[in-house]
Amino acid sequence: MADINMMNIEIGKIPAILWGNPSDKVYLYVHGKAGCKEEAEILAQIVCMRGWQVISFDLPEHGQRKSERNSFNPWTAVPEIKAVYQYAKENWSRICLYANSLGAWFSMLGLAEEKLEKCLFVSPVLDMRRLIENMMGWANVTLERLEREQEIATDFGEVLSWEYYVYAKERLIRIWNCPTEILYAGKDNLVERETVDDFMERFHCGLTVMEDGEHWFHTAEQLEFLRGWIRGKG
Repeated sequence: MADINMMNIEIGKIPAILWGNPSDKVYLYVHGKAGCKEEAEILAQIVCMRGWQVISFDLPEHGQRKSERNSFNPWTAVPEIKAVYQYAKENWSRICLYANSLGAWFSMLGLAEEKLEKCLFVSPVLDMRRLIENMMGWANVTLERLEREQEIATDFGEVLSWEYYVYAKERLIRIWNCPTEILYAGKDNLVERETVDDFMERFHCGLTVMEDGEHWFHTAEQLEFLRGWIRGKG
């Protein structure tokens, strides 16, 4: 693959990477849980060859910010995404969004009323309330118990939070006007196909399904499918 110019920058105090040569158009790359700003290279390798730049950044508790605690939540991450978007708006005339998994939900919370030219979602979390309720079912936790105990650790590594659940319940996605393409994995164990189909119909999105894919696109075959999708939709 061709070498892509990349420059480490800070947006406020948020560590970020600016990919590509100077341009008037940029993609914002928002990673998901366990991601980092460096993974945007897969997008940059394609769109920077077409004259775009990419801004990727570390969300709280990720990448250069792994030492942070109790901050990978929407009330911390969403204002940061808004700040990065504001930085982009001040420096580029055309802005697109690429968001992965939980990063898609965070982005929709923060950017629903902004003017994005295009949006690419990979394995997006589209209904956090439903996902939390599903995880509660997996852990045999009732709403009454969660409200009483406030936080409950599960045996599959997630911590259920009453505060997080209430936040998600009060902020269902009702507005999303950006032209959006979704890449969904047929074997996604977090986001149900029904949720994706409902979102697609409500907001008139395009949908591509890799039937053998998983929520996290990571195998050689999955990554090649992802690259092909970016080439076709980006």
